[in-house]
This record gives sequence, C-alpha cells and structure tokens, in this order.
Amino acid sequence: MLSVTKDLMLPTAITGSYPRPLWFDMSLNGRSFKSALGESLFREQYMDAVAAIINAQEAAGLDIVTDGDSRFDLAVGGKSWFFYPIERLGGIQGARDTSQGWMRRGLRPGQILWEVQEAYQPAVVKGKLTRGPWDYAALWQVAQRLTNKPVKFGAICAPILSSMLWNEYYDDDKAMILDLCDIMNAELRELAGVGCPLIQLEEPPHHSRALLPTTTEADLAFMTEAFNRQLVGVDAEIWVHTCWGNPNQQRTYWETPSYERAMPHLLQLKADVITFECASSNGQDLHLFGKYKTDKKIGIGVVNHCNTVVEPPEYVAGLIRRALEFIPPEQLVITTDCGFGREGLSRRIAYYKCVSLVEGTNIVRKELGLPEAHIRASDPKLYFASNEASH
Repeated sequence: MLSVTKDLMLPTAITGSYPRPLWFDMSLNGRSFKSALGESLFREQYMDAVAAIINAQEAAGLDIVTDGDSRFDLAVGGKSWFFYPIERLGGIQGARDTSQGWMRRGLRPGQILWEVQEAYQPAVVKGKLTRGPWDYAALWQVAQRLTNKPVKFGAICAPILSSMLWNEYYDDDKAMILDLCDIMNAELRELAGVGCPLIQLEEPPHHSRALLPTTTEADLAFMTEAFNRQLVGVDAEIWVHTCWGNPNQQRTYWETPSYERAMPHLLQLKADVITFECASSNGQDLHLFGKYKTDKKIGIGVVNHCNTVVEPPEYVAGLIRRALEFIPPEQLVITTDCGFGREGLSRRIAYYKCVSLVEGTNIVRKELGLPEAHIRASDPKLYFASNEASH
C-alpha cells in the first residue's frame, strides 16, 4: 500500500546501511536491543550514532532516511546482516565452518571472500525455530523520533536468511524456510503496528538462484510464495531490495549478471516498490522495464556501493534519463545499488555519494519541471558563512 511515496515524484533514499562513526565501538554481542539501551555507554553511543547518520542523510537532501542499520555489530564482511536475527532465534545450537551458499562459489584461501566466509560461521538448526528479541519496533521508534522525515526500516528476508543455516531438524529446507517466514511476519506486523510507514525486505533469492541451471521454475515459484508469506497483514508501504551481493564492499560477481530470468517472478512479490542495481552494471537491464510492465514503483540504484569513487551528478542524471525511457516518472524511485556497509566505505565517501544522488536527481527534476530537493551540503550560503566565521 503506497503511503510514503504515493505522491512523491522521483523520491530519493539509500538502501539502508551506513558506515559507523569510528567512536561507536560498542556492540550488542547477541543481547536484545531493548536491554542494551539500559547500559549508559551503549545508549549514548547508539543514539548519537543514529542521530549523526540521519543528519547526514538530511543534509544530503534525501526524502526518506534510515538508521544506517546501526543495530548491527562491527563484524567482518557485514556478518551481522545475517547474524543479528540468527543470534536471537530459538532452535539454534552450534555452528559450521561454511555455508552451502559459499560452497557453491568455489572459494579458496587467498581470496578476500574466503576470509569473509571464514568469519561467518553459519548456525545449525537443532530444534523448531522460534521467535526471539529482534526488537524491530523499538529500533524504528528510536530512529523516527530523531527526524521529521519518514524512516525506512530494512531487514533481511527469511528465504535468504536460511542460506546461513544448516538444517538438522526439519524434514526439508522448505519447511524450515516457511517457519522462518512466519517468525518474520509476526515481527513485521508488530513493526507496522507501532506506526512504521515504510518497511523494506532485503534480498529475495530469486535473481541469484535463477543464474543456476539447476534452479527450476517451480523453485522460483516457491521462493515467491515464501517471500509473500512474510508480508501477509503487514500494514505499511513495502519495499523489496535486490542486489548482487555486498560482503565487505566486494562484488560477488565481477561481471554484473542480468535480472532477466528472475524478473517475472520478482514482479509477483507483494511489494509496492522493488529496487534494482543499475549503477554497477551501467543500466544494462533498464530495457527490461519496457518488456515487463508493472504497476509497482521501480527503484534504480544510481550510485555504486562497491567502489570509493563518488559518481558525478551528471552520471546519476544520465542513468535516471535512461530509466525514464522505460519507467514513467511517477513510478520511478532513486536509490543506491546496495547498502554502504560498516567496513568498506568511509563516512565521507558515503555522504558525498548521497549528495551526488540527490544533485543528479535534481538535474532531472528541473528538466521535468518538478520541485528540487534542498541540499544543505551544497548550500553556498552555509558553506561560505562557516568559513567566514572561522577567520
């Protein structure tokens, strides 16, 4: 149900994660977020970090902001994206050295992604999975009270979460995935129930699995059924984020693949907005939106999370113009390819990528006769005033 972006033209947002301030050195280490807020030092660091991250997005002129996924510990290769929920599930006991997903990639020592997977230690499911203290509602509430802009809350989806689990309890992985989906659904209903206006579920497995010749159409149909199960009765605007992987700001595919085989299935997801990587591939799949029509809004990534070069606004504008050849402006959302992570990018680079995203969008807004976003970071009055005050 469109609510936040219903009347917005070319709205801007980042995917979710944002580099931690260097001074934010506390971790949850498996604790519940609400109990950790009772620790004075954690509370101060966490609140200040989220405020700084939201302020940066506001200064860049983004229409929708996030909490930077600040709940995640500073772990190797974005490990907490998987393990924040896993560490808080019932039915988990022990771990193994590698996941089935990593094994398919044929990694070897001496490769950076080998070191990443070595740190992940996927969990073993020994009993029925049960809901634990994910505290999504409390996390969103802390962030939303720091800003008047809508805060988007993003979370890993259940089907891809299962790829970091070894099933030793359920009859098959499908039964395990469906239990995970029901746990996720209960959490998302609670999150929407406290007023979160925009929820993003991240990384349906369709597009990566569609690259495997062993994946059948029935497999893709099950992934769609499972994904949609998480969203039953969730009263919020729903975004789905897709990308090609972002462990430690590394590409998991050097040559960016195509979404084409997965596209018909992705468009069946019960979402209002679906986002796609476009910057890393230089828009190679934009033509697919002329082939596959939809009434959903389409988010295109216009800055790349996997390099430290800040894209010029003119490049961003060029990608948007090409997207508009296939997607009506009222259906287009402008975003990042993926999250900025906590390890790979500096806060400075992430910030100026946000600024460039909005500046490039403003170029196209002006061409279309739309109102432009105010960017505090680009306001010469503020810049020169601060420099004059220092002399």
